[in-house]
Amino acid sequence: MASSNSSKSRGSSRRSFLLKSSTAVVLTSSPQPASANGKSRSSGYAVQHTEREWAYMLSGAQYNVLRNGGTERPYSSILEGEERDGVYHCAGCDTPLFESSAKFHSGTGWPSFASGLSGVEVENVNPLQAGFVGAELRCRSCGGHLGDVFLDGKLFVNTPAFSSGKRFCIDGAALVFKPIDGSEQVFGDISPPKVKTELPDFLSPPKITPRS
Repeated sequence: MASSNSSKSRGSSRRSFLLKSSTAVVLTSSPQPASANGKSRSSGYAVQHTEREWAYMLSGAQYNVLRNGGTERPYSSILEGEERDGVYHCAGCDTPLFESSAKFHSGTGWPSFASGLSGVEVENVNPLQAGFVGAELRCRSCGGHLGDVFLDGKLFVNTPAFSSGKRFCIDGAALVFKPIDGSEQVFGDISPPKVKTELPDFLSPPKITPRS
């Protein structure tokens, strides 16, 4: 399990992420750790557990994100590429957080949504901070850290974010996806399958024909 200091460092990395586009738009910021507002992740929330209980209930990756405010590596969650219809729930308390209709591919490496359900709590920050470094997102039921919301949705033309003007940048480990067809749920702390790359013919080893 990562230490609190390392988790805060990872938590700030996403807020300083440089978004490159064909129009050469670059977003810069003065990043703050996910728990910079100092608000407790336990006090005032309906779902209560001790930290020992959370550590027992959650995987290491889930605990690092939800309870420590950490940030996973981009493209490290299987949910980044998930495209089926369904609902994304909190991995800590099962609260519905995002609908698949709001999901889009932002190119950042994290699952991205144009809007959240009522179970998503948005940090109350001043407009300047919201515009430049974003605001923290938590589960409204258990206080678990989910990610950050940014006001750059208009950059993502032909996606739901263009209409909402927002990009909810979420750590996949904080989520569990439940497909609408009733098939098996998918935990976001699972890594995506590795894509097997084929060597071009001229780099492939020669085929040896066995003697008959």
